[in-house]
Amino acid sequence: MVKRAKRAEKGIESLKEQIEEHFDKVEKDVLEGNFDRGRYHIKEIDKSLLKALEIKIQILGIREDDSIQVYKKRLEKLRKVLGLEGSE
Repeated sequence: MVKRAKRAEKGIESLKEQIEEHFDKVEKDVLEGNFDRGRYHIKEIDKSLLKALEIKIQILGIREDDSIQVYKKRLEKLRKVLGLEGSE
């Protein structure tokens, strides 16, 4: 069980890194005016990466990790910039 927990913790850190990379890409796309590609990265964060992160945090039973809420707030701000407030 310990080995699985360590592997899941590493998976959580890896997902957080991937989410940060996608946020960087979205912010870069917004600056460059490439809104279609920015929308893709937002969907990737929301539909895939955040869901996987939630599942891994639930598996480990971590309660004090508020990173999901932080990422969701950040995602909403970017959605407003791209004009996607109610579409996702």
